[in-house]
Amino acid sequence: MFSVRSCALPEGALLASYAGAGVYTDCYAVDVAGAVSLARYVTAFYTTPVFRLERLILRWAVALPSTDSQASRLAAGESDAFAAWQVEKRGDHQLLLADLRGRTRSWLMVVPLETANGAATRLYFGSAVLPAPGSVPGASTPGPGFRALLGFHRIYSEVLLLAAKSRLVD
Repeated sequence: MFSVRSCALPEGALLASYAGAGVYTDCYAVDVAGAVSLARYVTAFYTTPVFRLERLILRWAVALPSTDSQASRLAAGESDAFAAWQVEKRGDHQLLLADLRGRTRSWLMVVPLETANGAATRLYFGSAVLPAPGSVPGASTPGPGFRALLGFHRIYSEVLLLAAKSRLVD
């Protein structure tokens, strides 16, 4: 979608530990002009109008409210929880979150770039969907419900990344 592209996980990606063995993983990337820190990216990502809608759904559906301030604290490393997610691992340039049920992962990463036009940053966003507990080892995941929603998931992932990019260039 627009400048967002699906790609392989980059070397050293925290999400890579989930790739393979019946786990669904994806990775999307987009470049933005200028230097963008992980904290700035994470804050932008979780405070876009698109993601605020997801936060509203989580508030109503599972009683897990969240605020922009909480997103900022997560981004700054001052909190390890945000809405339905817990930090699983954090690095200088990436963040891996697990949902409270342990079935999905969300991952964000920034990579500084040098271009002919100066400094830029590659923003990555990816997901993992793990097999259900007690499922047959090696059985395919995701299940039929997720497979039915996979097209939406892919478009939504691209929209989320594009929305974060637009917040960072304003």
